[in-house]
Amino acid sequence: MNSRNQSYAIYLLLFIAIIAMVVYNSTRGGASQDVSLNQLAAQVEAGQVARIEVDENRLTITYKRGQQGTSQLPASNQATSNKETGATLVEQLIALGVSPERLSPENIEIAVNAPSAWLGILTALGYILPFIILLGAFFFIFRQAQGSNSAAMSFGKSRARMFSGDHPTVTFQDVAGVEEAKEELKEVVEFLREPQKFIALGARIPKGVLLVGPPGTGKTLMAKAVSGEAGVPFFSISGSEFVEMFVGVGASRVRDLFDQAKRHSPCIIFVDEIDAVGRQRGAGLGGSHDEREQTLNQMLVEMDGFDTDTNIIIMAATNRPDILDPALLRPGRFDRRVMLDRPDVRGREAILKVHVRGKPLAADVDLSALARATPGFVGADLENLVNEAAILAARRNRKVIGQSEFEESIERVIAGPERKSRLISDDEKRIVAYHEAGHAVVMQAIPEADPVQKVSIIARGMAAGYTLSLPAEDRTLMARKKLMADMIGLLGGRAAEEIVFDDITSGAGNDIERVTQLARTMVTRLGMSPELGPMVYGQKEELIFLGREISEQRDYSEAVAEKIDMEVRRLVNEAYEKAKSILITYRDRLDAVAERLLEVETISHDEFNQIFPPPYKKTNAVPVLVPSTN
Repeated sequence: MNSRNQSYAIYLLLFIAIIAMVVYNSTRGGASQDVSLNQLAAQVEAGQVARIEVDENRLTITYKRGQQGTSQLPASNQATSNKETGATLVEQLIALGVSPERLSPENIEIAVNAPSAWLGILTALGYILPFIILLGAFFFIFRQAQGSNSAAMSFGKSRARMFSGDHPTVTFQDVAGVEEAKEELKEVVEFLREPQKFIALGARIPKGVLLVGPPGTGKTLMAKAVSGEAGVPFFSISGSEFVEMFVGVGASRVRDLFDQAKRHSPCIIFVDEIDAVGRQRGAGLGGSHDEREQTLNQMLVEMDGFDTDTNIIIMAATNRPDILDPALLRPGRFDRRVMLDRPDVRGREAILKVHVRGKPLAADVDLSALARATPGFVGADLENLVNEAAILAARRNRKVIGQSEFEESIERVIAGPERKSRLISDDEKRIVAYHEAGHAVVMQAIPEADPVQKVSIIARGMAAGYTLSLPAEDRTLMARKKLMADMIGLLGGRAAEEIVFDDITSGAGNDIERVTQLARTMVTRLGMSPELGPMVYGQKEELIFLGREISEQRDYSEAVAEKIDMEVRRLVNEAYEKAKSILITYRDRLDAVAERLLEVETISHDEFNQIFPPPYKKTNAVPVLVPSTN
């Protein structure tokens, strides 16, 4: 029986004892009234009493009218037995003036009860029970204090969760799209399996492996796969679990974690989101003496304390390696970085194959086409994509997941769910149709823009409509012409509104924001301005406790700032005029696309190409989703 069940049992026993005492006292009192011995003597002499029942020193009186009463013998006259108590009662009544004839058996019945063992126990319990309750309360308070002390002492214990390597749940077969990273980590697995092979040659395996990559690329999954392949214990903890409000707790947890790891050697320690505890020291408002930095110092000491025969490897994951302390990244600690970047089209197809295992797929499902339609997606996005497709198929009462569900889930992940129930007026619907048609026609007319895959005026998420353009292949380099094509395409909706309605709306708010940011990036970060040249303006060094915008350090003069503003304005105006020129040239195509959208609300890639055949051969580039907020 555990401590909680023992406490419940004690409380139950105390409750039963209290109820028993209450019932006993209530049965003793009954509904009768108390009578003094003088009153009893007068009633016996008057012939009103029919029976007297003697129960030790307690008298129960039954009157001839059927009533009852109770009386108590004086304490000085109580006898040691019930028989003597009965004799004492007769003597007391005679002494109070009752004639012996009235006390004869013919006139009154005097019954003497034998003593009850339960009565003595309950009487004694009535005196002892308060002390038992008091002792129980003291015991309970002591146990609570002892438990609090134990919890306080456990603050310094590591909260790492250990997974046994005997039954791995994740292996390299469950990780796809990061083949280069797997090749690097296979050396770690081989060292954990056969350490003597490396030690005999004098080789030193990396003591720490830092997994670096954007969120959702599978850093945690990769660490579990290394543990599963090596078949060794796996300690997993988050960087934020080290730090508490109490000073010294984080450092104590680090020591305890490494002590556990040494007892289970060979093993792997995995620290997720290590940037929570591994940020550069001395940069915060607390100087170099705050709790987080003490925890980091202890981690640095523990990692340096590894011997060559310890067979412990520490792995950590972060998406911000630039803010980690340099001492943490030096050789001997985290001396190897493994990059997990966004997967390419082949990697996305391999990841989709992993996530569709065990799921019923229709015959028309083409994973390669889905991989091409999801550029920029990471592993977490693709997992969500497959899950959304399965939910859609279940909602439609289908037994298998079809290609249509996958395509619908792509749009749900990118732009949000459809909002067909949103009611808009005919005028607003016409504005949205021309806005989206403007995006599509402009992108179709520019050779560097991505091919248009779908145009719709059905609201999704916060957008009243959207134009989806996807490339055939991935591209890592962005040319200036491609960036300008993106800007022109984004401004196509605003240009269509001005040309057709001779007015503009707030629907292009997000488009203008993205165009302005893109133009400023071209000028200040990419050196694509002829006026300002190939230079970077403004140092973006994020500081602790400060936001990114606040911490951006301006390293240029007011005159240069004015030139930057002028160049950004020039690029945006140039793109806008180009968009208007294209729409004026292809005004008939713009009207045809808009009218078709008003009829069917959604136009596919093939139908759009029939309405407006591309005048140029489209090139491959990074995808651009152009939503509208009409």
